[in-house]
Amino acid sequence: MLSLRNVTTTRRALPPRVLIYGPPGLGKTSLAAEFPAPVFLDVEQGLPAGVDAATFGEVTSYDDLMSAIASLYDDDHEFGTIVVDTLDRLEPLVWAKACADNRWDSIEAPGYGKGYVTADRYWRDMLEGLNALRKDRGMAVVMIAHSTITNFDSPTSAPYSRYDIRLHKRASAIVQDEVDAILFVNQDATIVEEKQGKDVKSRHATGGGTRWIHCEGRPAWCAKNRFGMPDKIRYQIGTGFSSLAPFFNPQPAAETRAAAE
Repeated sequence: MLSLRNVTTTRRALPPRVLIYGPPGLGKTSLAAEFPAPVFLDVEQGLPAGVDAATFGEVTSYDDLMSAIASLYDDDHEFGTIVVDTLDRLEPLVWAKACADNRWDSIEAPGYGKGYVTADRYWRDMLEGLNALRKDRGMAVVMIAHSTITNFDSPTSAPYSRYDIRLHKRASAIVQDEVDAILFVNQDATIVEEKQGKDVKSRHATGGGTRWIHCEGRPAWCAKNRFGMPDKIRYQIGTGFSSLAPFFNPQPAAETRAAAE
């Protein structure tokens, strides 16, 4: 039985669990590759040009993914970070595994969303494996996903569009609950209007290409963190992890603020 005698003061000591998502081509995989000693579960089947990282080769099934996680748990190695790239390419493999185990023709075959409910177990099994690597092998966990634009029916305002994680809503909720940080990578954009007389002829986006890592959620995107990060951090490829690391490492709050400044 727990009592006040069990109460202790602790500081976060485990490596971070991070989900990085955003539009294509903005350096999500490059950012993950900057984490300490990464090894990639390459579901995306091809690292971008210029990214050199250890991989298990092409991950073409859910069983491949789970056997790689088991190998990292059981075998000797010096990897410090496991990267799943990407969750939205993994999702069809999760569905295929659920269908094979239940002899369904498709994830929709059971009807009434039951296939997606069954798929929850496979997502949780994967996350349990990643958490074991974090807890018992001291590995950071990084998951990458692409973004999609969805319509959000707000109970307090008119509906609006927002960036979201490109996963089925059930899988997205499971992953979001599990991670310590959801980081949304995007770049600045300015809308330019071309007018003809008093009427707007066309609109197009332009910008300087400055990339940002958004660490706090806003109506326009999903994000969160448990590390006391600022709203956003400027992202330059090659220095992305060094900008994040002071918040991940357990240290007094005053030291963290000094590192951010």
